[in-house]
Amino acid sequence: MKTIEITADEMQSRISRYSALEPLPIQQDPEIPLEANDVIYARKLLSVIGLGGDVDTPINTGAPIVDAAGMTMTLAVCPPGQGPSLHAHHQTYETFTVLKGRFEVTWNDDGSGRVELDQFDTISVPPKVNRAFRNISDDEAILQVLISGGVHDMTDIDMAPSTAVKLDAIQPGVKEKFAAKGLTFTAQKEEAA
Repeated sequence: MKTIEITADEMQSRISRYSALEPLPIQQDPEIPLEANDVIYARKLLSVIGLGGDVDTPINTGAPIVDAAGMTMTLAVCPPGQGPSLHAHHQTYETFTVLKGRFEVTWNDDGSGRVELDQFDTISVPPKVNRAFRNISDDEAILQVLISGGVHDMTDIDMAPSTAVKLDAIQPGVKEKFAAKGLTFTAQKEEAA
């Protein structure tokens, strides 16, 4: 193999500094209450690696590193007890590694699958499986989220119908604000009768 060399400046574009990361703008809608955002997202999503090229998704916004062979990386920062509700990805794998704290990961339409993850434990959830995660630590916790395969945008994510019920209980009409961003609320094995 013939190798290449890059300059120090070129390598700087391949470095992410945690202290410089900003929460994703998609989480900053003033018309959506924090309680509703907490049902959909980790409290703070920090984009580390974006897809690059012509791909422009809310998940990539502000990523200091772009283009890592079709993989994106986000850090999910959650206060105690917080994490997104059940959702599935149509095409992408979502791989979680605990960097700080402890997380509970649940899966299946009713969340009946359950595992607790300690620091540096990893779980990889395939497409079309409902999953949720929640910080079960007493302090703020951080989960590394790698997404690979498929399309990495909001239309890849389908929330469970139970998530829509939670949103409606928080504020009527807030579900529609998330739907306008591309989210759907139909992720379940069988259609309801």
